[in-house]
Amino acid sequence: MSTPGYRIRLHNSLTTPIMLGGVPRQFAILNWTICAALVLGMRAIYLFPLFIMFHVGAVFFARKDPYFFEVILRHLRQKRFYRV
Repeated sequence: MSTPGYRIRLHNSLTTPIMLGGVPRQFAILNWTICAALVLGMRAIYLFPLFIMFHVGAVFFARKDPYFFEVILRHLRQKRFYRV
């Protein structure tokens, strides 16, 4: 219900998710923490391109829908309604 002649300006930063490197912040922190643990801790340098590909793929999905990862997490937490 809006009152005639009354408008509120809403800044865009209040409605968009926080992005880090083009992906949601939680995904970026998780991805690069695991990358640092494996690449630096276990000296598995051959895994570094894999994590870069994960990040590029996440940027692709986040450009299409910024809430993509939130929807995926909500979907994974839901219980199944029908028995398979």
